[in-house]
Amino acid sequence: MSEAGVSEAGVSEHSVITEDGLRLHVTVRGPDDAPLTVLLSHCWTAEESDWHYQVSDLLGRYGHGIRLVTWDHRGHGRSDRAPEPSCTIPHLARDLGLVVDTYAPDGPLLVAGHSVGGMTITALPEERPDLVPRLAGALFVSTTGGDLHQVTLGLPAAAGALLRNRLPFVLASRARLLSRSRREQLPVIERQIAKRFLFGTPARPRDVGHVVDQLIHARPETMAGFFRDMMTHDRVGGLAAFDDIPTTVLVGSRDLLTPPPHAARLAGGIRGARLLVAPDAGHYLPFERRELVSSELMVLIDRALAASAAGTVATGQPGQPGQPGRGGGVRRRRPSGAR
Repeated sequence: MSEAGVSEAGVSEHSVITEDGLRLHVTVRGPDDAPLTVLLSHCWTAEESDWHYQVSDLLGRYGHGIRLVTWDHRGHGRSDRAPEPSCTIPHLARDLGLVVDTYAPDGPLLVAGHSVGGMTITALPEERPDLVPRLAGALFVSTTGGDLHQVTLGLPAAAGALLRNRLPFVLASRARLLSRSRREQLPVIERQIAKRFLFGTPARPRDVGHVVDQLIHARPETMAGFFRDMMTHDRVGGLAAFDDIPTTVLVGSRDLLTPPPHAARLAGGIRGARLLVAPDAGHYLPFERRELVSSELMVLIDRALAASAAGTVATGQPGQPGQPGRGGGVRRRRPSGAR
């Protein structure tokens, strides 16, 4: 079940109802008969504007030659609040499947996920295996296949584990006890978290401010529920389902939430995947390294469009990436244990 409204030329905003009765906000750009649908799955505590730079860049490059779909995860943005027990990665994967069923019921798909958005994609072989044969490409950005319970935020093990386990609940408590306007006036903790743990260098003030605003608007059950579920996230064993699908894994060298070893393990579990490390970048690569993320998306899209035009399925290594712009230097690594 869905409802639609048109907000601007070529852009339609929709509501779709999940299996458990929640309304998801979805934005669709491009025609129904586009040769490729690109789905951008956002970060925990964010919403669809997590990808706003890439949306702008892709529209500038392809216009309406592709269909571009973004949405707010359950419990995020303009989607409904979600009960804490339903704030899980399997729920997100099934929600993604619902978005595909409703707005891209046939044709090739290219999926990109940032942080929990990437974890959502890793759950597709379990939750929606029927979608995997339709994948013409995948981009995993600052994400992981598991073992988040071992992350120490760049601190000594004991201190890092303590802080990791407390910060989400500190934010959730602030959201429960303080009004949004109060937190907007004094976002001291939210700003410190964003600057210290989410961004590398350089960090543009407008980008930090955007993320601080997202943290302020995040709901307490969203912060607590997804954190608990992410601590048990383990889908490395299912990554072979993505073998030979053109796949790129991006990570910042200073990512403290999903650090480079997590990206290497993710890439190493997918035959043919490429791993790119962005020096000095943190967890928010779609903001911090706009040109890199957009150019790598374009590499995958161009390959998928070429395969679609030829009537074949894109497989194997993507082509060489476009030249990244300012701040976009990358180190290319062969994943350890790559098959």
